[in-house]
Amino acid sequence: MLIILYVAVLGVHFAFPEGHELRVFIGGSLRGWGVFGGLVAILVAYVFGIRSLKNRVKTPEAKPQVGVFSETELNRYARHIVLREVGGVGQKKLKDSKVLVVGAGGLGSPALLYLAAAGVGTIGVVDDDQVENSNLQRQVIHTDDAIGTPKVHSAAAVMRAQNPAVVVQPYERRLTEDAADALISDYDIVLDGTDNFATRYLVNQSCVRMKKPLISGALTQWEGQLSVFDPAQNAPCYQCVFPEAPAADLAPNCAEAGVIGPLPGVVGSMMAVEAIKVLTGAGESLRGQMLIYDALYGESRKFSLKRRESCPVCGG
Repeated sequence: MLIILYVAVLGVHFAFPEGHELRVFIGGSLRGWGVFGGLVAILVAYVFGIRSLKNRVKTPEAKPQVGVFSETELNRYARHIVLREVGGVGQKKLKDSKVLVVGAGGLGSPALLYLAAAGVGTIGVVDDDQVENSNLQRQVIHTDDAIGTPKVHSAAAVMRAQNPAVVVQPYERRLTEDAADALISDYDIVLDGTDNFATRYLVNQSCVRMKKPLISGALTQWEGQLSVFDPAQNAPCYQCVFPEAPAADLAPNCAEAGVIGPLPGVVGSMMAVEAIKVLTGAGESLRGQMLIYDALYGESRKFSLKRRESCPVCGG
């Protein structure tokens, strides 16, 4: 509006002869208005110039950047970086990696916490359940205040608070056959911490098709097990070892059979360790092996697994 008014004033001075009453009313002289316009133009150019210079030298906000470590991250991951088997190269692999965790319950809770703490760049979490009071005895990523909220959002909030440098992708849904391949294809490795065989078979089949390593864990009462299933590396898949789901009374879930609270923490943490080893190439992972942990007697045992040629998922 001010620019339009200024142009109108100049137009009056150009349109009417000197001494005209309208020109006298608005100042009488074109020179004064010209000087005023020039000063305003100089002031505006100065303000915009200063603002432009400030924007060019302004320090950008701290945001997660793939492959680039901030000073805070270097200090946070120092204990990883000094490990010969991980080092700076391995930590960069973790930062550039994408891990999908299916299930934000007993096994997913410690796995998600330790993956975030370890600096895995992108972590996806799939679950369609809400936090319940009975979960809190073992699902340590959730708090009492989160009761009634979706598990994926409760877990995502804690992970972001634990490590703001990681990207968390919550998927509040049940993993379905028509969506599994598209979702899993976006990630480098999958951790399965679900408590039903239908989902375990679905995740396994999709991982085999997408050629993604699958770290699977399971619990019952005082005992837990885990393995790395990876047919792309000549290891068996989940269905090689468990060709079909057992009868319901032979494999009751935690609600029916019970589970000691710290056990999911032990096995879920082992799953996170296996993920870090697979992503960094450190040590020897549990590909083609199964680890059984008996918390009641403080014993563990490990045995080898072989692929089945007759396996309908990965067989010849």
